[in-house]
Amino acid sequence: MNRMVLEAVVVERGAMRYTPAGLPALELHLAHESMVTEAEQPRRAQLEMKAVGIGAMAEALSRFELGSTHQFAGFMTSQRNGRGLVFHVTELL
Repeated sequence: MNRMVLEAVVVERGAMRYTPAGLPALELHLAHESMVTEAEQPRRAQLEMKAVGIGAMAEALSRFELGSTHQFAGFMTSQRNGRGLVFHVTELL
């Protein structure tokens, strides 16, 4: 199963673009920071990642202000160039 849920801050938002099929697409950079437990020890989890919304999700994400915090759900996949991962947001929680 490939499903991810993340509470994150919108730190960057690209311009709306359109896929070859004519669907709107919006790229974001999301940042997350929290405390988690690993091997019974507290650990600070911190990350920044690329994300994208396609179709109606792109339109919904375009209304989010920079610096705002939201809960996102979706799946992970490789970037087109094969370098790194991208989080495809499919749901807002």
